[in-house]
Amino acid sequence: MMFSRRKFSSLLLGLICLVALISTTPALVASQIETISILMPAPFADSTVKLVDNFNTLYKNQIHLNVIRGPRQTESMSDLAISSLLLGDTPFDGLLMDITWLPKYARAGWLEGLDPYFDETDIADLASGAEKGNDFEGTLYRWPLVADMGLLFWRTDLMNTPPKTPSELVSISNQLQTQGKVPWGYVWQGRQYEGLSCVYLEMIDGFGGDWFDVNNQSLGLNEVPGVEAAQWLTDLIETGISPRAVTTFAEPEALRNFQSGESAFMRNWPYAWAELQKQDSPVRGKIGISTMVSLPGVEPASTLGSWGFTLLRGSNHKDAVIKAIKYLTSAEAQRVMFIEHGYTPTVKALYEDLELIQDYPHLALLSRALNNAVLRPETPIYAQISDVLQRSLSASLTGEEKPKLSMNRADRSSEQILVAAGGTPS
Repeated sequence: MMFSRRKFSSLLLGLICLVALISTTPALVASQIETISILMPAPFADSTVKLVDNFNTLYKNQIHLNVIRGPRQTESMSDLAISSLLLGDTPFDGLLMDITWLPKYARAGWLEGLDPYFDETDIADLASGAEKGNDFEGTLYRWPLVADMGLLFWRTDLMNTPPKTPSELVSISNQLQTQGKVPWGYVWQGRQYEGLSCVYLEMIDGFGGDWFDVNNQSLGLNEVPGVEAAQWLTDLIETGISPRAVTTFAEPEALRNFQSGESAFMRNWPYAWAELQKQDSPVRGKIGISTMVSLPGVEPASTLGSWGFTLLRGSNHKDAVIKAIKYLTSAEAQRVMFIEHGYTPTVKALYEDLELIQDYPHLALLSRALNNAVLRPETPIYAQISDVLQRSLSASLTGEEKPKLSMNRADRSSEQILVAAGGTPS
């Protein structure tokens, strides 16, 4: 069969185009890959390495996720994120943020709403307590990666059941110290930093009070429960239940003291469980966890300290970032985070997984504590009022001021901040 000159020319042109397309395909594929970046604090950047690699493999030639490893300390991480965002152009596509940052970042207009990407079914799949602190003024901005809440760790070799009330904790501590079984009764985070605010929140709630009611803009620091909470913490030091050095303790110092067997009780976060169960831990197999103590008839409180992903408004890769967030917060990914790193899951299904419960019986106790989780004040000025509280509490704990005086001062200073920010404290 003969080809006409015109048909031959057309065929030749087609072949040339096909060859050109084949030769340039790798470049085209490369240009089509969406590169996205998420800023994470160092501990989470390190613990998600395997998951990020798996994500990049799954979405090969489509999406490549880069994790920007931020500082280890929460305060330093916040400073880095804010200074980066203040430059104007969005320096990264997503941010893993502490729960207390959300109101400030949302009010500043830095975050993209997540309501188009997560529906009521997704929210219903979260464990009770994990759904808190993810929205601001009716808009969903944050999706939780891990749940973190304050826990009371206790020595199962020294007692059969943990204390339920503040007086019981003191009584048991006194007894064990008198018997020479432990030098100290209770260690916690007494340093002047955010951990101290978390400790106080659990106690003011446990004494039946409220630090700051956002709805009616009312402060409760100088009311009876607020003063009693500060007095109780101060008395722990004055009576020798807690060492005076607790005023210098953050989480690592409290953990070292408790792990060495020097104390009967410790307030800390879930991560401590894995540390306490290591082969070289002196208290391995001798630890129980419970919710924090509270007055009779008052629900115990656990400060919610979770970290969650946000999508930055200036990102040009929103759908790709959402795919990364959904992958990293999936049940499968959270199972890895829990088993390998001890992070508390936010997915309800994992708390109902019989195999997981059998291997990790403390999972049920984590679920109970998460269910009792309470939020720190949800306000854009949280950092300022927390700083005020820390300074006043530190003055009380170190003996510079009486607890009532320090709480009066904290209440007045917090009210001034609220007024300056346009609030009308009642």
